[in-house]
Amino acid sequence: MIRIYLLFFLIATGYALIRKFLSLSPLKRKQYFKSLGIACLIIVLVLLGMTGHLNWVLALIGVVTTFLLRSLPILMRYAPQLHQLWRSFKKTASSNTESENVDSETFTNSRSAKNSGMTVTQAYKILGLSSEATKQDVIQAHKKLMQKMHPDRGGSDYLASQINLAKDLLLKVLK
Repeated sequence: MIRIYLLFFLIATGYALIRKFLSLSPLKRKQYFKSLGIACLIIVLVLLGMTGHLNWVLALIGVVTTFLLRSLPILMRYAPQLHQLWRSFKKTASSNTESENVDSETFTNSRSAKNSGMTVTQAYKILGLSSEATKQDVIQAHKKLMQKMHPDRGGSDYLASQINLAKDLLLKVLK
């Protein structure tokens, strides 16, 4: 008999929660889901701990921690690219909230110049050119530096990206 009461209680509670959920605004729904998810996670962890079935979770945490620690040097090698990817993700997320119709080519071109913070003077210095350089000089200097600094030839990904960014910036200026 207690099972029937428990089942009835669960159905009534579920019905009430669904009605409350449908009457909320989207922002409140998001907050509600977040708090509900955290509460469910805590309840599941407590139940697993009380029944003695928490061992596999702790073992999984140990395996993931070991994997991350061993792959940290590899991840740090790509830190500049990951940082740039994160900045572009954040900029994309903020631009999507401002306007939905963004031309992707314009966004990519403006992003590379704005996010880098590179000036024309810095671009000339990176490529080892003077301010009187022509478009052909920029292309030749870029080609020569990329032969030395390309990641496939033992160079740094970060330096290669800076050289490419300098070339792109100077070619835009020299148009």
